[in-house]
Amino acid sequence: MTSAPAPSAEVRLAASPALTPLLARGALLSPLKRPRPGADGPGTRLVLPAPRVDTARLAAYERVCGFPTGEDALPVTYPHVLGFPLAMRLMSAPGFPLPLLGLVHTSIRITRHRATPPAGDYELTVYVDGLAPHRRGTEAAVVTELRDGGDVVWESRSTYLARHRTADAGRQEEEKKEEPDAPLPAVEEWRPAGDVGRRYAAASGDRNPIHLYPFTARLFGFPRAIAHGMWTVARCLAAHGTPDATRVRADFRAPVLLPGTVTYAAAGGRFALRGEGGRVHVAGEVEPA
Repeated sequence: MTSAPAPSAEVRLAASPALTPLLARGALLSPLKRPRPGADGPGTRLVLPAPRVDTARLAAYERVCGFPTGEDALPVTYPHVLGFPLAMRLMSAPGFPLPLLGLVHTSIRITRHRATPPAGDYELTVYVDGLAPHRRGTEAAVVTELRDGGDVVWESRSTYLARHRTADAGRQEEEKKEEPDAPLPAVEEWRPAGDVGRRYAAASGDRNPIHLYPFTARLFGFPRAIAHGMWTVARCLAAHGTPDATRVRADFRAPVLLPGTVTYAAAGGRFALRGEGGRVHVAGEVEPA
């Protein structure tokens, strides 16, 4: 059963929060938090009037993700970058019940109602839409909304998983087993370089150490740096293409080690990113809204 957030209190921000202090705060508070099913999510809604699109960072983002530069509309994944500092402020706060360290981005659902020019008169809203038990722990849903003139023009729902033991994990694992999807046909082979995490971090502001260098990733149990999940889905969507009004679903299944070799596969509206042995890193779908 999902726990609903408390009655919302709107907090309007004068500027986008700086990410580095939020990462530090979240890391310091993480050992004090004990995730548990049924915990209440925070009820705060953060609102940022007139979020600024830095054209240099936008161009760097487009280059590292494979989008054309200088287009009249933001890449379909870019509003997530604008909203990420607000999400981090919520998830690093003392009142957020899950530890930020070890939190895994498991999925994103995006709906773009129309094209979003970089110079639009926007307002961002981000809030936690409750917590839910998961077969591997507890999952939080974070909603981001981009408004233009009061109308929602882009919205997303991301899920983040805090792993911990659950009483019925075995039963839920059995219930989760499904027939695997038929493999999609390969389209291209990509070889993401070892600096992709650093380039994406510079463009997005997400400088989580697991994405930057082998030695910082090893502190968290990874043999090498891993690509940002949002880079993998953005790279796939840059190759796939999206209509102006679109719905995107993407599930993050396994990390991509850097450097590495992956295969982009697609058919119809479905896409996937596979690694060695056919291991699926990302699976998703694009459809008109």
